[in-house]
Amino acid sequence: MNEFPAPVRPDALAWVNGSDAPEKSSLNLGFMALTDAASLIVAATQGFAQPYGLTLNLRRQHSWSALRDRLLDGQLDAAQGLYSLIYAVHLGIGGSAPVDMAVLMGLSQNGQSINLSATLKDAGVTDAEALRRCVRQSGARLTFAQTFPTGTHALWLYYWLAAHGIHPLRDVRTLVVPPAQMVGHLRSGRIDGFCAGEPWGAQAVAEGTGFTLASSQAIWPDHPEKVLGCTRAFVEQYPNTARALIMAVLAASRFIDQSDENRRSTAQLIAAPEYVGAPLAAIAPRFLGDYRDGLGNAWQDAHPLRFCADGAVNMPYQSDALWFMTQLRRWGLLREDPDYLAVAAAVQQTALYREAASALGIGVPGSPMRSCQLLDGSRWDGCDPAAYARSFALHALAEPALAPLS
Repeated sequence: MNEFPAPVRPDALAWVNGSDAPEKSSLNLGFMALTDAASLIVAATQGFAQPYGLTLNLRRQHSWSALRDRLLDGQLDAAQGLYSLIYAVHLGIGGSAPVDMAVLMGLSQNGQSINLSATLKDAGVTDAEALRRCVRQSGARLTFAQTFPTGTHALWLYYWLAAHGIHPLRDVRTLVVPPAQMVGHLRSGRIDGFCAGEPWGAQAVAEGTGFTLASSQAIWPDHPEKVLGCTRAFVEQYPNTARALIMAVLAASRFIDQSDENRRSTAQLIAAPEYVGAPLAAIAPRFLGDYRDGLGNAWQDAHPLRFCADGAVNMPYQSDALWFMTQLRRWGLLREDPDYLAVAAAVQQTALYREAASALGIGVPGSPMRSCQLLDGSRWDGCDPAAYARSFALHALAEPALAPLS
């Protein structure tokens, strides 16, 4: 790993001097044992934070609920976050009082997967249609795991199942399992499949425990995934610190994406037990976009895990946030339509991000909105979130809200 980041531009250093110096110089950053925590790990350990007046102390968490709780009680200053988890906390989903939250930047796009067990593979359930028939014909409902009730993996799983005519709240059972425990649950037969971030899908393939049925980028090419999140109170109390943190992580993100050599060295770094704690052979291939699904298929993915792409990954697009809120509404986790645009504008720290990215010479998209087409043919552009949430053939808008989250 290159321990000496590229020279820092003078205008970038201006943000860490004098009255613009970070108000708080030592930060505790939460992360999970996932490949897409790479930019935080690189920023904290490879010299990307010091030029901006920061020391980043990594704090590995063992579940998304623990990460959320420690972020809210101040044990963590900021953290790798599931996009929709941040918004669920802000909106008070789960029975607790809402807490104003902030998304500082995007950390990654793509790179999650839906995986099924070797038992289903042996039974010939190796594509969407076979799974639909299995669900309809099975006397006992299949059990799928995701990583958090309001998290991105629940929403990717729900979206994919619904797109193939399987109602995720009625036709199958779902339960919450921390990412690093997914393969063990699949191996023991406690679950029939799971949706989680890497390297756990690749690890299931490597040990013959399961196979990858679909990647998340097949649902939405270049979809938003993890974000750098914190409370609004942190941004308001420490605005210079928040800007400096964005700059440090953004510089690390750019470094990772600069070359395959940087990606390989990053994969080797994060494989260590204190970070992801998985074999390098499970991390590196998909980190480089090299996919094998366990069914004999191999390909170089056109939309691999990305960390920067000259800022296209990192812009806190309002439309990305709006999409996750529509899915929370679609499945009844939100009982009523929120003021979608006002909520996204409050949480997404677009102005702070623009300052940080501009100082680093990283491109800033001209609009906080972007459009995309998802695998079922639906077009998302953020224009009418309430109508979009109601537009699907399968939804559960009338379902009761979640009980308090553990």
